[in-house]
This record gives sequence, structure tokens and C-alpha cells, in this order.
Amino acid sequence: MALAGTSTAALLELRASEVARGVSNAHPIFVERAEGARLWDIDGKEYIDFVGGIGVLNVGHAHPRVRAAVEQQLDRFTHTCFQVAMYEPYVRLAERLNRLVPGSSRKKTLLVTTGAEATENAVKIARAYTGRPAVVSFHHGYHGRTLLALSMTGKNDPYKLRFGPFCSEIYQTPFPYEHHGWTTERALRSLDDLFEAQVSPDRVAAIIIEPVLGEGGFVPAPPAFMVALRELATRHGIALVCDEIQSGFGRTGKMFAFEHSGIEPDLVAIAKSLAGGLPLAAVVGKAEMIDSVTPGGLGGTYGGNPLACAAALATLDVFEEERLVERARKIGARIERALRDLQRRHSEIADVRGLGAMLGIEFVDEPDKPKSTYAAKVIEEARIRGLLLMSAGSKADVIRVLVPLVISDDELDTGLARLAESCDAALN
Repeated sequence: MALAGTSTAALLELRASEVARGVSNAHPIFVERAEGARLWDIDGKEYIDFVGGIGVLNVGHAHPRVRAAVEQQLDRFTHTCFQVAMYEPYVRLAERLNRLVPGSSRKKTLLVTTGAEATENAVKIARAYTGRPAVVSFHHGYHGRTLLALSMTGKNDPYKLRFGPFCSEIYQTPFPYEHHGWTTERALRSLDDLFEAQVSPDRVAAIIIEPVLGEGGFVPAPPAFMVALRELATRHGIALVCDEIQSGFGRTGKMFAFEHSGIEPDLVAIAKSLAGGLPLAAVVGKAEMIDSVTPGGLGGTYGGNPLACAAALATLDVFEEERLVERARKIGARIERALRDLQRRHSEIADVRGLGAMLGIEFVDEPDKPKSTYAAKVIEEARIRGLLLMSAGSKADVIRVLVPLVISDDELDTGLARLAESCDAALN
């Protein structure tokens, strides 16, 4: 909690003085409390939250079931390190995740702490299983900020800027981004060119892909592209890794976004909404692949922390009891109608796209400017009106919508009305 009498201005000054400059902030506010789809800053202003901690809060802020589970675990113990002394919530959560991730193959689970750990460990597992070094990732993809994850990330500024040299044997190829001219067919031809000119497929351990680009601008991979990747990976003995860190847990109207294409990945990296706001991530995948790593090769001091595991088990209960996957489809339909109406009214909005409740609007480029400023203007106007938004995309020209799936219809309609007012103010 903020100390009595502390102002936003004072905390902004303290932040500038004491916190690393490289940590960015979307909004110049400090949160006092939050509940469901709303939060309040230390000045008492209320906001409807269309960011949800960047997709972490699909069950909303401070869900009562999650809070109760954490409090119960807190009374028992907070940490032992699973590799030292095991505890039931870890194995129970692994059991549930193995059954939750679709596919006919028998699954096993590794619990870690962050999304970057999940993507890096997925690659480690793929390399151990295949005995190969290389990894293929995609332009505009985002897989984390640690060195291997950053090497796989397909966005330079700000994520990779001045942080090289990067890991070797990482190859990138275009993502099927149809609004920018990259069709499924063209992207697959580029992948073929990569295999012909740069790396033989028999050297590739893994292909890693976000079924819906997150930081890259909320671009869904066409089902035909995902099917082709699955066929190609199977043919060449390559592990297909789906990074579901932002697109998972009901966000797209299915529990995982890869389900829209009907494929089964070899490994799935998950995090964000897994534990309702607590730090937890996982790699879930084919048992024979995950078990190719010898004991001691996987793990981490905080991986599968008991408080986070308790929160995750409660989060999965909430998904089932409140039917949040179905709710995501209903929310998404309402949001898409509102965004398409905005596109009809404002020529500055070039594209509306997404799946389920993972939707974004992309703005046109502005003449003589390296980056479009339309998104930033709309986000600022929205904050003034009590709505929190966030950008994405290689030029920060996409506004992404990540509302908590527990949002009420009234809150959603109010938020969408504020978004419309903000567009009118910023674009007219």
C-alpha cells in the first residue's frame, strides 16, 4: 500500500530516481487496489482494465477463489524447493495440465516461474530429444527477454537493441501477416528458402511459434499455416513448440489458440494467466520428449512455487465453474463488433483482427513519421476517461484488448464506450 499522503507525483519522482530506466511504463499511475476488471490508483481514480496485466488476469484481479487458495497455502508453507522436498500442489497441477492440453499423446509437465523460462526450457527439451542444435522462430514473435528467448524474439527495438551477441543457430522466417502481404503460401515459401539456403531441416531441433502474435500485434496464424507447420515438423523430425503464453487459458475462445487449427504440438509453453496473477509458467508436452532430459537437467529454485501452484489450481477451478472459455467467445463477439464499428468511422484504423477475446486494431502509418502516433493518442485519451489500454506491434501501432474474462456486460459496454470516445477525441 502507498504510505498515507504519498502522491503520484512523489512516486513518479522516486521511480525516476530509483528504478532502472530500461523498465518501461504504459501509464503514469500507481495502483492502490484492484478487483475483477477494475482498479483504483492512489489518487482514488477508478479505471476499467482492458490490459489485465498483459493477459495475466483472465480470471480478473483478486479473484476470491484464488485469494482463498493462496491464503490456505500461506498458512502451511511458502517454499521448500520442489527439488529438495516435494509437495502435493505441484504434482496435482501437473496432472491437471497434462489433461488440459489437447492431443492424443501422453503428456508430462515441467513447472517454472516465467514465460521466458518456459520457452527456453522447451528448446532445451527439444534439443535433448532430437540431438540437434538449430531453432526456427518467426518475425514479430516474442518469446521473452533472457538470452535464448531474446535470440528467438523477432523484434529489435526495444527488446534486442544493443544486447547482442545473441545465441547461435537461431534462424528467423516471416510470419503469415496477411495485412502486410505475407500470406500463408508466401510464408511457407520463405520457410522452404530458409531450409535450402541457411539451415538443413535435419539440423533443426524446434520450430517455435505463437499461434497468435502477442507483442507482434495480435496477428493470428492462419489454420492452414499451422497445419502445414505440423506436417513439416513431423516429416523432418522437428519438435513443434507452441508459445501460448499470451494466447492461452481461454483468451482466444478456446483453452489454447492452437486448437483453432486442430493440430497437436509436441511442446506447449504456458504462463501469464496460469496462476491468476502469481508468477508461474510451464512446459507441457509429449511425455517421451520431456523425459529425454536426465534428472537434474530441468528445474529451478522457485519453479512451481507452492503458493503459485495453489493459485493455479484455483484458477483452473474458476475456468470450469464460470465457463470462462465460453465467456471469452461472447466477450470477443461484442468487442469485435465495437472495433469494426470504429474502423468504419475512422479511416486511421487500418485493420481489426484477432481470435475470441484477443483482439487488436492496427492504425495506418502517418506520413513523414517513423512510427504512427495514433495508438498513443488513443491510449492517452482513454486513460483520461478511466480506461486502461496498451499498444503492441513492431511500430507500437496496434491497440490490443485483453479484458479480464470475468468482466461484466455493463463494465464491458462502458469500457467500449470510453474507447469510442477516445478514438473520436484522438482521431477527429
